[in-house]
Amino acid sequence: MQLNVIKRLTTQPHMGIIRWNRSYSSVPVSSPPQQHNTDYQELYNLLQSDKTSMDIKTLSKIHSRIITFSYGTSPSLMASLMLKYVHCNCRSIVYKVIDQVFCWSTDLVELNLIIDKLMRTENYRVAKMVFNKMPARDVVTWNTMIGGYVRKARFEEALRLFRFMNKSNIEPDKFTFASVINGCAKLGALKHAQWVHELLIEKRIELNFILSSALIDMYSKCGKIQTAKDIFDGVQRNNVCIWNAMISGLAVHGLALDAIKVFTKMEVENVLPDSITFLGILTACSHCGLVKEGRKYFDLMRSQYSVQPHIEHYGAMVDLFGRAGLLEEAFAMIKSMPMEPDVVIWRALLGACRTYKKPELGEAAMANISRLRSGDYVLLSNIYCSQKRWDTAQGVWEMMKKKGVHKVRGKSCFEWAGFLHPFKAGDRSHPETEAIYKMLEGLIQRTKLAGYVPTTDLVTMDVSEEEKEGNLYHHSEKLALAYGILKTTSGAEVRISKNLRICYDCHNWIKMVSRLLSRVIIVRDRIRFHQFENGLCSCGDYW
Repeated sequence: MQLNVIKRLTTQPHMGIIRWNRSYSSVPVSSPPQQHNTDYQELYNLLQSDKTSMDIKTLSKIHSRIITFSYGTSPSLMASLMLKYVHCNCRSIVYKVIDQVFCWSTDLVELNLIIDKLMRTENYRVAKMVFNKMPARDVVTWNTMIGGYVRKARFEEALRLFRFMNKSNIEPDKFTFASVINGCAKLGALKHAQWVHELLIEKRIELNFILSSALIDMYSKCGKIQTAKDIFDGVQRNNVCIWNAMISGLAVHGLALDAIKVFTKMEVENVLPDSITFLGILTACSHCGLVKEGRKYFDLMRSQYSVQPHIEHYGAMVDLFGRAGLLEEAFAMIKSMPMEPDVVIWRALLGACRTYKKPELGEAAMANISRLRSGDYVLLSNIYCSQKRWDTAQGVWEMMKKKGVHKVRGKSCFEWAGFLHPFKAGDRSHPETEAIYKMLEGLIQRTKLAGYVPTTDLVTMDVSEEEKEGNLYHHSEKLALAYGILKTTSGAEVRISKNLRICYDCHNWIKMVSRLLSRVIIVRDRIRFHQFENGLCSCGDYW
């Protein structure tokens, strides 16, 4: 059918509007009323379809037909046309299409719609080109760009653009701040977060439940849980989202008892909990090993609040049992689920098998993960390595290599002087590499003298102990911490964020560094926050 439509649209000889039976029914909401006709719909659906393969010749004919029918001012058609040219690697033509758009229309609404379409399809470069060529921009333009970057986890670009916006004559609104605050939360960049909050107050933006929730979430994820609590105590709390943000924030900090207190207060203030509330409570119980309490709230959500558990709640219970070493109960929970368990649940079980060295159950979990990622192979390999089953571990890596799966590299960041400084294991790309490694070597020597013993069974290679130790010494979080200590004054707090879970060796090492240097070191990993102080961690070595 699509080939027939292409043929009709690219071979029609006359200029008039052509009528024939429609092959597709969807009509883009953004199209102007006069474009609600068969030709427009056919063109739109052709350009939207992922199934239609077009060469440059066919695409040029469709482009010509768009111009013939005077559809050049349609945001949906022009954005879709640009995307098709991008897919054909015809970026030079994309530039010409952008020029055409600005020749035919400078209407802000239409241009904003084009940018929105491009951002939603992750064509940031083309969207930025349209943005840069715009003779005028309104707050919607900026919000579309910033919100698009945040949605697709391009947080640093969102913050850069927000700073650029503040130098323009356009004032940010509540939607702008909601996006930027969310970006700061995901990035875990405290200095950026504090600057954005100060600007929010300076601009006298009135808080609503969305912004209040976002601020609580932001400070929680930037490691300032007390600030999050202060905001929670100072805002109107008549919306469940605000309570959910506070409970979830306490959960990632391992403050389960505080989260339960907030839940109790929520009941007193007659705010009904929802499924997200219970997910936060169950997560908090999981992080602190509160198995009894977790069971209680899992039952309570159904019996007292008529909230039916979703797959995420079952996943939290599997995680709760798995972390507590109750692997058989975790497996039984999976088997009792009324829905098909997803990969997240099987990965939670696999992670528990790694912690408690249960290779057989780990293999069963692996068998149920349809699309294996690098972390799955690494976890199973680590289980075998911890038992010195080197050949079996090597077989896992060979299977990973054969299937073309590449290991996701750990990355740790330290925020300094308004910039996030990223580090990977063994990284030597930083301008101050020599000073960083010198600092790290000094720290390792001091910790070894104080009793630090590297956890070499974590190294997934059958090599000498010396080589294993060398591998562990240059983990990304160690490099980031060395840089943080290098740049900050004695006794100052150091904050690090990591994209993966912190490893056991780095966890033990950082505890010792915090005691030797009398420093508070805060690490936000993929799972939760760890506050190291006086040789102890806030997680109680349970994570």
